[in-house]
Amino acid sequence: QGQLQESGGGTVQAGGSLRLSCVASKNSYSDYCMGWFRQAPGKEREGVAHIYTGSGQEWYASSVEGRFTISRDNAKNTVYLQMDNLKPQDTAMYYCGVPEHCSRIATATYEYWGQGTQVTVSS
Repeated sequence: QGQLQESGGGTVQAGGSLRLSCVASKNSYSDYCMGWFRQAPGKEREGVAHIYTGSGQEWYASSVEGRFTISRDNAKNTVYLQMDNLKPQDTAMYYCGVPEHCSRIATATYEYWGQGTQVTVSS
């Protein structure tokens, strides 16, 4: 099981921004792919954004494309999720994880993930 620690969540008004961070232990940072997913109460888990840690190629869910940006700092074993123009429907627990298939967002599955950080967007 990997060790991933998310931070940066909070409560913002609609239209606001947050930046999430995920720090991985050395053995937990994938040299293949890292990603973010979210889960709201009563809803299924939803892949949000993935990034190849080598090339930096990114994938996004259609619901966040153009508003969210994933990035990574391999030297720091850290992945970020910049979230702009937040909407109430973005409210969820956000998790950092290691995707099994980097290009699959809609049907994403993850090898392991962290404890999550809560994002709440008020209208």
